[in-house]
Amino acid sequence: MTGPLDRGRSLEELEGHRWPDPPADATALVRAVHEMRRRPVGTLEPHELARLIRQDVGTAWLLPLAVEILRDAAPRQAEGGWFDDDLLYAVVTGKPEIWAAAPQLARELRDTVAVLTDVSRYVRQEIETFLATVPAPGED
Repeated sequence: MTGPLDRGRSLEELEGHRWPDPPADATALVRAVHEMRRRPVGTLEPHELARLIRQDVGTAWLLPLAVEILRDAAPRQAEGGWFDDDLLYAVVTGKPEIWAAAPQLARELRDTVAVLTDVSRYVRQEIETFLATVPAPGED
């Protein structure tokens, strides 16, 4: 993945690539993605991170941030708190090659999802698929 994340920088700045403005007839999704790429990554809400990750935009920078958010929220969820299924779904359905390139991050996510107890069956299925692609401790 990448080095330490500067949360005050946008994806455009982190990647060193500015996208042109979207066409006038662009969909709301396209306009939103373009706008989110220009904002500091530290200002992105979990649902915005989920949207970008599902679109495969900035994953090298955003997955570590998303895993951190999920990791920090997981203990509260296990105690009966609310959990952001959208972000969790976006992260666990990431391409296997992303996780192969970031084994430490994949292990961190594996540990995080291990404590989740109350997720929908659809998200649980995606978690199981993710877990099947990530080596368990001692297997790597």
